Order: sequence, then structure tokens, then C-alpha cells
Amino acid sequence: MRALFLIPGDAVDQLQALPAVAAVARQLNFAIQVACAPAAAGVWKLLPAVEKLIPFNFGDATLADWANLLGSVREPDFQLCINLAGGRQVDLMLSMSHIPSRIAAAGFSATEKVTPPSGGWPSQALAAYLRPIGVSLDADAYRLALPAKALEEAAALLPAGDGPMLLLSPAGVPGDWPSERWQQLPDRIRTNLPALRSLQVPATDAAHVLQRSALVAASDVVLASDPLSEELALLCGVPMVALGRDHDSLPQRPGVKGLTAASGLDALTPDDVLAALGLA
Repeated sequence: MRALFLIPGDAVDQLQALPAVAAVARQLNFAIQVACAPAAAGVWKLLPAVEKLIPFNFGDATLADWANLLGSVREPDFQLCINLAGGRQVDLMLSMSHIPSRIAAAGFSATEKVTPPSGGWPSQALAAYLRPIGVSLDADAYRLALPAKALEEAAALLPAGDGPMLLLSPAGVPGDWPSERWQQLPDRIRTNLPALRSLQVPATDAAHVLQRSALVAASDVVLASDPLSEELALLCGVPMVALGRDHDSLPQRPGVKGLTAASGLDALTPDDVLAALGLA
């Protein structure tokens, strides 16, 4: 038995869908194929249940691309399609497929239409797509299972010592929390917590998602404005403060906080961030 997931968007969108895909694989014992942008495909190396990736750029696909995708999805025997894409082309493609159960929020190809919530953590919002097939989703309970080798390699990159480990992951884009504050924060913390270890890492992409996952998992707390690192911290169960992210867009879990300012991240002081980290 096989299920097809059509997931447009970047690596963060793929990570947010990962708990739902894992739930379908586990509860229905389905093999999984995922169609997503080639640049985001590396995310699915984190989930062994995905037997095949179908590289597909939903945003700028040509008619030939859609025809090729139709050929890819008609060849295997799919029983289910979870369609997170939209538009006439994807509807035409799916209506010509042989997939009996096609679940989407809209579109004439859907055999079952669902209404996902407009707010909350996007990973849990995908529960709406799974209810029609009897699959339950507790995205907050899902945890990545990372290879021991990747964890060992990550541990070797961290500062030596036995103090708590803080991973700093700025987005490095205009409007981010100022770089000098990222650099100064660990020294501020060490005035009260001398054994603190810290490592600042640049924003990353799907090609390096396994390495970043292992660094996150090896840390005790993550301070991030990089969206990919934020999602990885949630999936690894690591305490996190997400700068620039509304608290309502995160799972309501102890140790997970969003910290925003109406006038932008420049307005957040180191004291604001220390308080969010529980270190003020």
C-alpha cells in the first residue's frame, strides 16, 4: 500500500509536514512517496519510511513537467494522495490518476475536502488531512530518530566541557536580531553561568539538514531566528526560543517560546532574550 504526498514550498514546509507523513506511514503501514521542490528534498532523508522522492517545482512547472509527474504517479499503485498543493494543473493531473482517495483543502480533483485551521502550529494543522483516513496526529509527540554517527559528529563540533550547551542560530537576513547582540549574549550569560558552552551557526538549507538536526539534538537549548533550525528544535524536543515568531505558531509546550516585538527584532534587548531563556 502506498501514499503520495504533494508538498509545495521550501525546506521548512517539508519539515512541518514530516510528523503527518510519519503518522500515515506508521499507522497505515504505507510506503510513502513525496513530490516536492528539488532544493527541499534533503529533508526527507530524515524519514526512512519515504521510499521515493519525486523532484517537482510546483511554482513554475511546465505542461511537460505536469505530464511527467502524471506518469510518475500513475505507474505505482497508490491508494491515497494527500495534496497540499493547489491550482488547476494539479487538479487536472490528479483527476487523470488512478488514485482512489485524494484529500485536499480545495480543488475539483479531491474526493474528500478538509478545512485545516487557519492558525496554530502548522505541523498540527495537518491533522485535518488525516482524519478522513482514520489517522490521528499528535505532532508535538513526534521526535526525529537521528543516526548515531551524525550525533557523534555533531558532538565533536561542540565546545568541550560539561556545562549546558546553547546553540545560536541567526537567520542572517535583513531585519534579524543585530549580529553584535548574538555575539555578546553568551558572555552575558556566563556572568551568572560560567560553565555555559555556546556555538553560533549560520542559517542552513535542506542539503545540510541532517548535520543541523544533529547539532540541535546535541544542544540543551536553542536560540534561533533561522526558521529551519526552529522547526528542527521542535522535532528534536529541544527547548527553544524563536526570535521573531509568534508564540501561537508554536506548540504549546514547556520550554518553547516565541519572542517578537511590534517594531521589529531590533527592539528586543538582550535582557528580553535572557528573560525568554529563563536566565534573567
